[in-house]
Amino acid sequence: MARVAAPVAAWALTRVGLLLLVLGMVTLPGPDVTSDVEVIYRGWYEVLRTGTFPVDDVSWQYPPGAALPVLSPGLLPFLGYASAFYAMACAADAAVLALLLRAGGGAGRSRAGAWFWVAGVPLLGPTAYARYDVMVTAVAVAALLAAARRPAVAGALAGFGAMLKVWPVLVLLGAARGRATRLSWGAAAGTAAGVALLAAVAMPGAFDFVTAQRDRGTEVESLGALVFHVGRHHGWEGTVELHYGSMEFLGPGVGLVSDLALGLSVVAMGWLVLWRLRAREFTATTGCEAAFAGALLFTTTSRVISPQYLLWLVGLAAVCLTLRAARMALPAGLVLAATGVTLAEFPVWFGEVVGSTGFGIALLAFRNGLLVVATVVACRRLWRSTAAPAGPGSGEAAVPRQRTAREDDLLTW
Repeated sequence: MARVAAPVAAWALTRVGLLLLVLGMVTLPGPDVTSDVEVIYRGWYEVLRTGTFPVDDVSWQYPPGAALPVLSPGLLPFLGYASAFYAMACAADAAVLALLLRAGGGAGRSRAGAWFWVAGVPLLGPTAYARYDVMVTAVAVAALLAAARRPAVAGALAGFGAMLKVWPVLVLLGAARGRATRLSWGAAAGTAAGVALLAAVAMPGAFDFVTAQRDRGTEVESLGALVFHVGRHHGWEGTVELHYGSMEFLGPGVGLVSDLALGLSVVAMGWLVLWRLRAREFTATTGCEAAFAGALLFTTTSRVISPQYLLWLVGLAAVCLTLRAARMALPAGLVLAATGVTLAEFPVWFGEVVGSTGFGIALLAFRNGLLVVATVVACRRLWRSTAAPAGPGSGEAAVPRQRTAREDDLLTW
């Protein structure tokens, strides 16, 4: 009981701090991150209640299932919209903790995942509760934890999550070949198709978000944005403007860099397909490790690295850490550090980032550098543990010796 009480107490203490931040009782320097809830989400809520998606708002760039978290504050009519939204976000946060605590008990398990979640979410500051990503992460974590014993349930949750924000489908990357893959991928496709059909029939504009996503540019916090941050000190004549709901670079060369980012995402997809084809064994840790590595790949190569994306990585890393045999401790630690730096980058010194000052560039380069290293290490470990060729003299079906985490660290560095 004491092992559960300690993380629960730490969670309660840190979440009081988060609620004080989003409710405005304590403030941080920089822009007010709660405006998305109080203005944008509230505006979408009013439109959605009329029976249509907010198709005239280019900042609506989400699959149709996103309507559910936006509408969820209606379940608490005795609270104002913003307060109800924060309460729902806190409830999703608590659900993740409960899932991780349960998953961390028993032989070969660890509650390090629960502690990781307890620490990681508040490191992101008020953004953690001022976006609906914590709700999506709860669905993804539930799907990943269900995958080992209930692949059909995992698939249904992943398909539902994909209709909330696409990325939860990544939790199925490491499904074992055969029955587990058929059940989970089939359930995901069926659930996603069912939700999509229901949304399309019930409300007009369900898939207009595709156009808004296609037309996005290079957001100022992305990896590719570093080119323009530095370029502004060497004669580049572009600007930073609010575009499609985020601060983006506009000007010469932006289209090229955006296309290169999309190309890197395609390469990332190609690597994952190659890994899937080459993987020789699927262990109890493969599912969560593949999901974590996949999410890192797509986050790092994206044209947009919004602060809330770090919640996805924290949640998936936490699931990895519930298994003592998992090999993702180092990349998880790098993600934890990147989450803390993200709070400094947004909102605390966001003005420095938008202004491309030397400090802002250094802060952003450090955060993105941590994500790049975490991605390389996670992918390397995933490949070596599942797809690396067997040693000389061993048969095709031979199982390679599992290195210790210490050996992996030495090999990586």
